[in-house]
This record gives sequence, C-alpha cells and structure tokens, in this order.
Amino acid sequence: MEQIQAEIAALKSQIQVLQQERAALNQNNAISGDDNSPSAIVEAYRRQARENPQLSVELKGIDDAIAALTTQLQQKQAQLARWQVESKQLTIQQQLEEAKKVAQVHADRVNELAAELANEIRQLKATADYLSPLYWQVYYKPFITGFKTISVPHVRSDGDVWTIVNRIV
Repeated sequence: MEQIQAEIAALKSQIQVLQQERAALNQNNAISGDDNSPSAIVEAYRRQARENPQLSVELKGIDDAIAALTTQLQQKQAQLARWQVESKQLTIQQQLEEAKKVAQVHADRVNELAAELANEIRQLKATADYLSPLYWQVYYKPFITGFKTISVPHVRSDGDVWTIVNRIV
C-alpha cells in the first residue's frame, strides 16, 4: 500500500512540474493584443505556432505527457481503492475469526456448566427417588416433582451455524 501511495505522490509531483513548465512557457510567449475577439485570439495563437514551431511541439509534448501521467495516476488511485476495500474485507474477516474464538470459549464453558448441572440434577433425582417413598409415608405427598421436564442448554455447531439446544436430563 505504501508503494502505491508513493507512486501516486510521484505521479502527482511530476504532473505538477509539467504544468508549471507549461505555464512558464506560455507566460514567456503570451499573446497580447488590443483585439480580444475570438477570431483574433485564434489567429494570434496560430501565428505564434507558425512562427515558433518548436515551442508548439514542446507544449504538445508536455500536454501529451500530462495526459499519460494523469491516466497512470487514475489507474494507481483505482488500484489503491481496490486494495483498501480488500484490506477492509480482510480486517473484517480477521475480526470475525477473533469473535468466533471468543464465542467458542463461551460455548465450551456453557457446555461444561451444563454437563455439571446435568450431573447435579441426576444426583438430586437419585436422592429424590430414594427419599420419595419415605416422604410419601410421612407427608402424603411427593418430595420433588418435575424431573421429566428438566433440561440444560447445549451449544453445538453444524459447521457455520451454531445452535443452542435444550437437552432433557
């Protein structure tokens, strides 16, 4: 990117030098006259070109060089713009990858906690299964209810899409 910017700066500098040179050549041979009519101006420039063909050729060469350098400048600027767009996309891609890594850490932690919670629920259910008959005998009601609908979250990935599902314990 720095190389392209340096090339653009060099092209701009060269174009500016040529424009200054052209302006200096035109100032030295400025057409003056009292008659400022369009036809008189055209005739004065034609006469100057006939009288000083080398100046006209040099001005034409400078104009052609400026046009060629301007075309090159536009190409370099377009190339720089494309590179900046690609660079932004790469940056977005890098941000996405970093965010996915952070999300993976959180998803792994959720799955760990869910596994621990499922284990605790199973232990609680085993205790409840052991205590329920005794509890019924003493209090005439169940000790704990609702074990059929207890679920814990689980994060899984099918490639690009992540899904959080509830696993019944």
